[in-house]
Amino acid sequence: MSDDIGKILENWDYRLGRVDARRVTGDDGSEKLQMRIDLGLLQMNAQFRPDGKRPFGHPTLLDHFLLRLEKHRNKNGGEDDDFSINSDECAKLQQEAIQFHHRSICNFELNDFEAVERDTDHILELLDFVQDYAAQEEIGSSFQQFRPQTIMMQTRAVGTQFITDENYGEAIEEIRAAIDELNDFYSDMGREEMVDNSMEVHSLREWLKDVETEAEEKRPVTEREKLERKLSKAIKAENYEQAAELRDRISSLSPDTE
Repeated sequence: MSDDIGKILENWDYRLGRVDARRVTGDDGSEKLQMRIDLGLLQMNAQFRPDGKRPFGHPTLLDHFLLRLEKHRNKNGGEDDDFSINSDECAKLQQEAIQFHHRSICNFELNDFEAVERDTDHILELLDFVQDYAAQEEIGSSFQQFRPQTIMMQTRAVGTQFITDENYGEAIEEIRAAIDELNDFYSDMGREEMVDNSMEVHSLREWLKDVETEAEEKRPVTEREKLERKLSKAIKAENYEQAAELRDRISSLSPDTE
């Protein structure tokens, strides 16, 4: 069998500015995700590490380091003050984070929002771990550049699930919380100029407006609102007799029927 993937690419055009992803079944029977890029395609395992590797026999490299941290604490009475990971280990964790990021993009395109939430949870936990335990503080800080986009991606996934279920209140609450979290992040990082002005915050604010508008349109109209709309039309049409009748009906409404 030829190793040339030209035939696959011929039947799957690359489209600039679009994320094209699909699910396929691998030769081993497991589900794979593929993303079309300009020079070919990326293929990832749908479960555990996207590259299919098991670092030190664990599902992910982060799992390996978390176990190492737990063993260190057990040996040191629960303390972890002198536990650290070196720059090479941080680089390998960064590679894992990027893999999970690519997969979360694929899953979002494929509307698998639960998978997006799972992968972004892993990235955020990894970022926290590196920030806490990187031997060099500047390495831990540099990792935080991935946090805003990860928070936005996760919020999009969770919020979209709420909207699909027409649970607009929860979606709005989720988006507002993410905006606050991002602004707190920029303030803590000493980047006040990014508060309310970052691309991620701007994107979430625009989405929040759209969701609030949709929620208002979907909200059941009360009897009072129906009568007030009719009243407004009657006044515009100078139908004052009808307007007076509508005012009386509005005045007679009890709180239970509004």
